[in-house]
Amino acid sequence: MTKQRRFTKEFEDEAARLVATSGRTQREIAEDLGVGLSTLVRWISRSRDRLLEAPNKAPQADTAAEVKRLRRENEILRQDRDILKRATAFFAREGLRKRSHAGGMARTER
Repeated sequence: MTKQRRFTKEFEDEAARLVATSGRTQREIAEDLGVGLSTLVRWISRSRDRLLEAPNKAPQADTAAEVKRLRRENEILRQDRDILKRATAFFAREGLRKRSHAGGMARTER
C-alpha cells in the first residue's frame, strides 16, 4: 500500500503555474514533480478556482515589492526637493549680495 503524500497550496499553485508558463506538457511536469497526472490536473483546477474567486487580489510578493520601490522613489524625491530648496535659498542670497554690492558702488561713484 502506498503512503499518501501531502503538498502545500503554494507547491500546488507553483506546479499549476509551471504548466501554464513552461510550454511543457502536463504529463512531463507531473513526471518531473513525481506526482500523478490526475493529481496535477486536480491542482490546476483548484488553482483556477482560487483565481476566479479572488481575481483582484495581487500576490503578496508583488505588493511588497511595489511598496518597497515606491518608498525608495519617495526618498529620492524628498532628497531632490531638499537639494532644490537649499539651492534656491543659496541663489536668493547671492542675488541679494550682488545687488547690495552693485548699489553701494554706484553711490560712491557719483
